[in-house]
Amino acid sequence: MADASIENAGLLVVDKDAGMTSHDVVAKCRKAFNTRRVGHAGTLDPMATGVLVLGVERATKLLGLLSLTTKAYTATIRLGQSTTTDDAEGEVVSTTDAAGVTDDEIAAVVASLTGEIQQIPAKVSAIKVDGRRAHALVRTGEEFELKPRSVTVHRFEVTGTRRAEGFVDLDVEVDCSSGTYIRSLARDLGDALGVGGHLTALRRTAVGPFTLEHSRRIDDVSAAPGLSLGIDDAAKLCFPHRSISDDEAESISQGRWLTPIGMKEIYTVVDPSGQAIALIQEKGRRASSVMVVRPATLR
Repeated sequence: MADASIENAGLLVVDKDAGMTSHDVVAKCRKAFNTRRVGHAGTLDPMATGVLVLGVERATKLLGLLSLTTKAYTATIRLGQSTTTDDAEGEVVSTTDAAGVTDDEIAAVVASLTGEIQQIPAKVSAIKVDGRRAHALVRTGEEFELKPRSVTVHRFEVTGTRRAEGFVDLDVEVDCSSGTYIRSLARDLGDALGVGGHLTALRRTAVGPFTLEHSRRIDDVSAAPGLSLGIDDAAKLCFPHRSISDDEAESISQGRWLTPIGMKEIYTVVDPSGQAIALIQEKGRRASSVMVVRPATLR
């Protein structure tokens, strides 16, 4: 037997507006759904728009298990100007005439920033330095250095070029691994070309399997609260499936385990009626739950 915590549980994909923090979005959703049980998977800068994945009610437990390792963005990079934050919200620290930079030179550096690369995050990132967030340290004026990290840029493509007043504005599309900073790509592209660069616009178009097609604007959510995916559909979209019998579903929902079938990754077990019962991980002779979607008390 279902109850409200199951009926109202699921994922909400928000198309975030510019100027809002990820926490702002969570706060609005808590009010809209009348629950404190709302969390988000991965932050999105205030200046950025686009896909932000939230969990509501029991689905907040899903967020830490989701494999949101790939992300896609559209962005605009301005060549000819560097800022303190590597984006348009920072103070300008240098301006250089970029009119002489050719399309071929841009293409060559873009190619060098594609694939597995070493990237230094922006200093206004959420990376921790000695237990403190880098963006918080920046505000104190403290000097510090961030270490390069290995990230993967699967695709970095220039889709439009505009030249005016000594600047070159590039519209780009980027598919990358989690942990890649598009601001840092803008900075590194400009630095390699000798003219500096920063990000002037950023829109996240996909996180893992979630795209703008799944998304809702926050004003629409506030006016008519509703999920993008119920917890059943979310569990089945994000993980491989294993069909189980009603008896097995009853067993796993009461905290017992199943016989392994040789699947290495976390998967969803689905009962004959199509309900997701639990997320399962196999270890040794046991296939046990890492999250019970439907405890026995809610079935």
